[in-house]
Amino acid sequence: MISIQNIQKKYGGVVVLDIEELVIKRGEIIGLVGNNGAGKTTLLRLILDLIKADRGVIRSGIFNVAEDDSWKGYTLSFLDENFLLDFLTPEEFFSFVGNVYGFTKREIDAELSRYSLFLSNEVLGKKKLIREYSTGNRQKIGIVSTLICQPEVIILDEPFNGLDPTSQIVLKEILKNYQHSAGATIIVSSHDLTHITDLSSRIVLIEKGKIIRDLSNNTDTLAQLTEYFAKPIRDIAK
Repeated sequence: MISIQNIQKKYGGVVVLDIEELVIKRGEIIGLVGNNGAGKTTLLRLILDLIKADRGVIRSGIFNVAEDDSWKGYTLSFLDENFLLDFLTPEEFFSFVGNVYGFTKREIDAELSRYSLFLSNEVLGKKKLIREYSTGNRQKIGIVSTLICQPEVIILDEPFNGLDPTSQIVLKEILKNYQHSAGATIIVSSHDLTHITDLSSRIVLIEKGKIIRDLSNNTDTLAQLTEYFAKPIRDIAK
């Protein structure tokens, strides 16, 4: 579904991302993990053609993302609050997104009903602008906006940030159920190792711009990741 070949990105002459090859299959839920500055968000922005690579090619399906916009018709993402139109109400924003992808208001309303538990009666019908909502509810609005148009590819950067524990658990179930029903490809970055291993079928660990490990998720994966990230602490304690 998504193929990354010889991608490199530099800022100020410094290489921040250098990936020889990464292939994401249709229907996978990919978890990206790594410390701050590892290159996770840079990778997501390259996949979405929000920034340009210094070399290499990224393809979504048959499309080179830097040369052909066709992939945008089946891809939705939420990376941060800059993706929101915060001068709109949530209803207006959802309608705007739906219109872009050719969905009617009735269809969008039907989709929103699927996420009522996640929105928890705190978002819809309040006659408030998005900027007036809490950080957690703005996060929910952004996430739901990626789901309502039934995309084949969903990309989320730190989606659990700002959510209360119940909403975090509900979100994991929403994404797993969506993948199961739609066969969608989902890419999620997160610092929360427990959530990412609960959710993902495969974990890609990035450090200093390179893929360090590419793991099929199993009962040992969380322990392996915890061991990796805890090693510097143990080294200092020696």
